[in-house]
Amino acid sequence: MSDKTREQSTALGRLLEPYGRQVEKDIGQWLIEPDAPAELAEAVKYCAVGGKRLRPAIAFMSAEAVGGRMGDELTRRCAVAVELVHCYSLVHDDLPAMDNDELRRGLPTAHVKFGQAMAILAGDAMLTRAFGVLGEYPEPRAGLLAAELSWAAGQAGMIAGQAADMNLCKFPAGADGLRYIHLRKTAAIIRAAARMGAICGGANPSTLDSVSDFAEALGLAFQIYDDLLDVTGDAASTGKNVGKDARAGKRTHAAEIGLAAAGKAADDLTARAVESLAPLGQAGRRLAELAGLLSGRDR
Repeated sequence: MSDKTREQSTALGRLLEPYGRQVEKDIGQWLIEPDAPAELAEAVKYCAVGGKRLRPAIAFMSAEAVGGRMGDELTRRCAVAVELVHCYSLVHDDLPAMDNDELRRGLPTAHVKFGQAMAILAGDAMLTRAFGVLGEYPEPRAGLLAAELSWAAGQAGMIAGQAADMNLCKFPAGADGLRYIHLRKTAAIIRAAARMGAICGGANPSTLDSVSDFAEALGLAFQIYDDLLDVTGDAASTGKNVGKDARAGKRTHAAEIGLAAAGKAADDLTARAVESLAPLGQAGRRLAELAGLLSGRDR
């Protein structure tokens, strides 16, 4: 890791820290239902631990960018719901029938730790709990927010992206195919996090569009940077096994257009994300800073 990358990583940690601290507290409060079996609760807690908490941070930052507050309960519930959907997706992606990974966030994956059956159930529990966390809030917007998250995580969103990534459905060839996968597999949830936060913050339609455009470009860039790290990174720094995309024959920008061109494509998307925030003025500065720091991950 270069000195510049180390500095950017430290700055990213500082930026995300207050949002991560809030979501950790709220996950502790809302994750486990009172009558859940102890064995299931243990697995669920294990699966929800760690990570950058990037998606909750995007929800919080988007709310703040349009005049909302991190302490607003509906915003906090959105942040937790988005993170639980993300954590569930990681557990299921790691399963032997999917990506067959044994390391996640520097720890054994859920199916290695608890067995496949409990890992599947823990993922199911986090997914359903995400919508419970939203639905328990007595406010009409909770239904709208649940619909946003459901679409992003569902048959036309993240699940469609995973099906395409595993060649389980028909999708376009070439660059259009890569966009199809990444727009759904990764960018959809990041976009939902931003939109949900902005809705909680009271964004008008024009501002909501700007935040949506930002998050979509950011999500696409994030996936390309992630693919690059799978080629150039190591397990110690990424917290997961690397080189798996090549071994699985996955379609990535790194494989199809090379490392240099893929890096440029990701940088161009990052620039587009920042440009999308122009209508927000200074209010969008934290989101812009986040985009810049994410682009500095080691390649």
